[in-house]
Amino acid sequence: MEYWSGGVLEYWALKLTSLHHSITPTLRLLTAAVWLTGCMVGPDYDRPSMEIPPQFRAATTSDPESVADLKWFELFQDEHLKELIRVALVQNYDLRDAIARVDEARANLGITRSNQFPQFGFGSDVPSRELSRQGAVTVPEGANRQRTYGEVFLSLFSYEVDIWGRLRRATESAQAQLLATDWNRKEVIRTLISDVATGYFDLLELDMELDIAKNTFTTREASLGLLKTQLQGGVGTLLDVRQGEQLVYTAGEVIPGTQRLIEETENTISLLLGKSPGPVIRGTLMAAQQTPPEVAAGLTSALLERRPDIQEAEQILVAANANIGVAKAAYFPSITLTGEFGFQSTALASLFSGSRRIWSFVPQLTQPIFTAGRLGSQVEQAEAQQRRALAQYEKAIQTAFTDVSNALIQYQKIREIRAYRESLVTALEDRKRLAYMRFRGGVDTMLNALNSDQDLFVAELNLAQARRDELLSLVQVYKALGGGWQE
Repeated sequence: MEYWSGGVLEYWALKLTSLHHSITPTLRLLTAAVWLTGCMVGPDYDRPSMEIPPQFRAATTSDPESVADLKWFELFQDEHLKELIRVALVQNYDLRDAIARVDEARANLGITRSNQFPQFGFGSDVPSRELSRQGAVTVPEGANRQRTYGEVFLSLFSYEVDIWGRLRRATESAQAQLLATDWNRKEVIRTLISDVATGYFDLLELDMELDIAKNTFTTREASLGLLKTQLQGGVGTLLDVRQGEQLVYTAGEVIPGTQRLIEETENTISLLLGKSPGPVIRGTLMAAQQTPPEVAAGLTSALLERRPDIQEAEQILVAANANIGVAKAAYFPSITLTGEFGFQSTALASLFSGSRRIWSFVPQLTQPIFTAGRLGSQVEQAEAQQRRALAQYEKAIQTAFTDVSNALIQYQKIREIRAYRESLVTALEDRKRLAYMRFRGGVDTMLNALNSDQDLFVAELNLAQARRDELLSLVQVYKALGGGWQE
C-alpha cells in the first residue's frame, strides 16, 4: 500500500481499544506493531514494459543460439591470447576495484538489514568513591569512608517497529545496489576481455605491417642498387634512381613508426594485465587467425538477460523505486522500543540479590508535524531519481540493440572488404611481376615498375588492416551480444 488513510488508522485504534481489558498496555503496543508491520508504503517494483524487436537488424540467421553463449576461452583459440586474458582477470586494476565495490555493497546491505532487528548489548559500571568527613553527609569516626558501587545491565532490545516498511524498503534498495554493483563487476569483465583481445589483434596486425615494410624495404634497396648500376653504365637515368630512392625511403619510414606503435600497444596490454610496461608474447600469426563465416546473434529477448549493463541499470531502477518508499515512510509515526534489565547496588557483595534488580521499558512514538516542506521535497527527489533511473534503463536497452546491429553490419561488410583487398593484392602482385618483366625486356619504363611496387606495398598494408578489422569486428559482436563475463 502506498499511503494509509485516516480511516485505516481509526480502524486499528478501535482494534487496540477492544483489547484494553485483556492485555497489558505493553502487550497492546507490541500486538499493534505486529499487525502493522505487514504493510509498506511506496510502490512495489514492476519491470517496465519495453518494445523488443522480433530480430536484430542485419542478422543473417534465425538460429536461437548465440555466439555470446560461448565462454571467452571457447571463442578465442589462440593460446597466448587466452593466457593474457587469464592474467588480466586476476591482476587488472579496474576489475580488482569492481570486486572491492561488490564487497563494500555487501557490507552496506548487512548494515542496512541489521536495522530491522532488535539490538542487544551488555554493560557494567563499578565506580569507587571516598567521602569527606566534613561533607554534606557526616561519616562517623571509624567508619569506612570509601564506597564502591556496582551496576550490571543487559540492554534487552532497542528496536524500531517497522510499521510503514521504511527499514524494509531501505534493505530492498541496498539489496538492489549490491546486485547492480555485481553486474557492474561483470560488465568490467566483459569490457576487459574485449580490450585485451582488441590490443592483442592490433599487435598481430602491427607485426604483419612491420614484416611487410621490412620485406619491401629489402626488395627496394636491391632495386635501387640495380638502378644505380644502370646509371653508372649509362643505361639508366638519374630520375629512375631518385624514384627508386623515394620508394626505399617510403618503406623505411614505415618501419620505425610501426615499431613505435608495437611498443605502445604492448605497454597498453601490460597495463590491462596489471604489469609494468614490457614485451608481450604472441602466438598464431595474423594470417592464420580464423573467423566463422556467419555469426549467430540469437534471440532478441535473451539480450536483456545477457548484457550486464542492462541488468545493472535495472537494479539501479529497483533501488531508486524502493527509495521512494523510504522517503514516503517519513510522513508517518515511528515507534521505537527499548528495554533494559540488570542489578544495581552500593555493595558489590549484594549486587545480584533480588532487591537489587532494576529494569526499564520505554516505548517511544515520534510523528513529524511541520518540516517546512522537507519531507515532501525528499519524496519528490526520490521520484525524480526513479524517473532518471527509468530513462537510463530504457536507454541501456536501446543502446544494446544499436550496438548489436552496428557490430553485425560491421562484421559482414568488413569481411567483404577483406575479400576485395585479397583480390587486389593478388592482382597487384601479378602486375608488379609483369611490369618488372617488361622493364627488363626493354619494352616498358622503370616508372611503371616502380608505381606497381608502390601500389602493391599500400595494398598489402591495407589487407593487413582489413584482416585485423575482421577479427576486431568479431570481438565487437561478441561484446555487443553480452558475451565474455560468464564464469
